[in-house]
Amino acid sequence: MTTSPKEQAPAQIRTGGHPQRWLILGVICLAQLTVLLDNTVLNVAIPSLTSELDAATSDIQWMINAYSLVQSGLLLTAGSAADRYGRKKLLLAGLALFGIGSLVAGLATTSGQLIAARAGMGVGGALLITTTLAVVVQIFDDSERVKAIGLWSTVNSLGFATGPLIGGVMLDHFWWGAIFLINIPVAAIGLIAVFALVPESRNPQGDRPDLLGALLSTIGMTSIVYAIITGPEDGWTSAPVLTSAGIGVVVLAGFAAWELRIPYPMLDMHFFRNRRFTGAVAGAILVAFGMAGSLFLLTQHLQFVLGYGPLEAGLRTAPFALTIVALNLTGVSARLLPKLGTPLTIASGMTCLAAGLAAIALLGGDGYGGMLLGLIVMGAGVAFAMPAMANAVMSAIPPEKAGVGAGVNGTLAEFGQGLGVAVLGAVLNSRFAAGISVAASSLPAALASASSAEEKARITDAFSSGLETSQLVGAVAVLLGGLVAAALLRRAERGESA
Repeated sequence: MTTSPKEQAPAQIRTGGHPQRWLILGVICLAQLTVLLDNTVLNVAIPSLTSELDAATSDIQWMINAYSLVQSGLLLTAGSAADRYGRKKLLLAGLALFGIGSLVAGLATTSGQLIAARAGMGVGGALLITTTLAVVVQIFDDSERVKAIGLWSTVNSLGFATGPLIGGVMLDHFWWGAIFLINIPVAAIGLIAVFALVPESRNPQGDRPDLLGALLSTIGMTSIVYAIITGPEDGWTSAPVLTSAGIGVVVLAGFAAWELRIPYPMLDMHFFRNRRFTGAVAGAILVAFGMAGSLFLLTQHLQFVLGYGPLEAGLRTAPFALTIVALNLTGVSARLLPKLGTPLTIASGMTCLAAGLAAIALLGGDGYGGMLLGLIVMGAGVAFAMPAMANAVMSAIPPEKAGVGAGVNGTLAEFGQGLGVAVLGAVLNSRFAAGISVAASSLPAALASASSAEEKARITDAFSSGLETSQLVGAVAVLLGGLVAAALLRRAERGESA
């Protein structure tokens, strides 16, 4: 397949950058923010959905999970399609699908309609997440790419952390459908701006489509993510969870074997021989693990232990996101990377993230002051580590495969987030269950079954102890992962220089 000079132009931009690159970055970051908010914004609308749509608990779970399940399963396929058919085309398609899905979701009158709309939004979200990062790599040259990826990463963290807060504010003033309808003008503005500003780019080699690889990766990733999502609720040893995980592992092994055999693989498995790539992969999973797991525990800590309401709890997590925004918007993170190098920057960031988790565990039990310190240190760690790792992943992959690289990066983030919630949640639940004398699966249920004030106090203390243990487990995992990732990257750099 041949490409026009216009489509090949982004490959030549590497020496100077696209003249409208910062405006384009602003447009795609706005679209990215909307997609990421929808990962968490629905959580605060659960009471409204339960009453107004007469939704059962299983319906609510699918309303939340249909979006992330479809999105995570399609990320690799979406990235490969963007490389082959054009990143601008797929970005426009993603915006259109996301906008249409948001309209259907906002006007839904039954649980089934809302679940279907959320699945459609997940398809659009997968296209957007992969193409936005791929476009960033194409329009910025080497001197500015780290800063641009830092701003892109800031939007990722901001969307993940502020979803519940924005959802709470919206529900205070409007009905639940407004949290979806607000996406429509953003999608419309994005469509116009992308059509007018973003240059088309694609893989000039015109690799033939890997349809079987796309099918296997989608089935495999969807099965793994489904097992992670349903594990805490159904039990990690339950038949559905084990079956789903087993299918995912087998299918992904088949995917890897297939990709090694064919001449035009969707994901070149030889990337994993690159120590820079594998080091960044390890670090990306563990940053997402620590960030998602800690915020999952933190919201429970603020509400169940310190007694804040949902909106108050959301406001008190804001310093985490604000620290990330401040350090990336001021360019501190981008300036740090050339001075320290990728391995040391990642090690420093992961150490800060681990230290912040430990500070929340050890100092946050008695009040918000210790927690505030931990949130700020965690934010600094994410601001340093995440852009460096995204840049390491993308720089280890040829520019013509930028879509696949973005798909890998997004898949790692989804996997790490799910793993963080699952593992740290399991540690919390097991520690809590061991510390109470009543049979209950949650703190509110345990308190409801308590017969005295003393017993309620013991139950609350057991929950606090479980939170502390799980946060410390997360801190150790993130610290060790950071050191391993930094060591792999250091070895890669020495090998390249040799």
